[in-house]
Amino acid sequence: MSHSSFSRRFTAAPRLETRQQPVDELYGVPENFLEIEVRNPQTHGFGRKMYTDYEICCRTNIPAFKLKSSTVRRRYSDFEWFRDMLERETTKVNIPPLPGKVFTNRFSDEVIESRRQGLERFIQM
Repeated sequence: MSHSSFSRRFTAAPRLETRQQPVDELYGVPENFLEIEVRNPQTHGFGRKMYTDYEICCRTNIPAFKLKSSTVRRRYSDFEWFRDMLERETTKVNIPPLPGKVFTNRFSDEVIESRRQGLERFIQM
């Protein structure tokens, strides 16, 4: 194949059109979004009755949701229940793991923050 026939083969293809995106498209609200955040852990109770719950905030513009924004508080055991339900009801979907159970220092700031991050990863997957 000569150099001229090689270049003709590749320059004859139609070019893709490019257009400059307007700023409002680049930085505007996406067409559909669902944001879930696990935040603001709070420890309640005393002694053997202590527990930590977490604030779950949901924001969306998906029309199927009645509320555009909602917030609830849930404990780790609520996440366990939810994961168990998902496993029972869905066989074709891989359910992500929860952060592991903690038996020592479970109310330390480091453990609570690590668990919060793990719960947020779980809920966002």
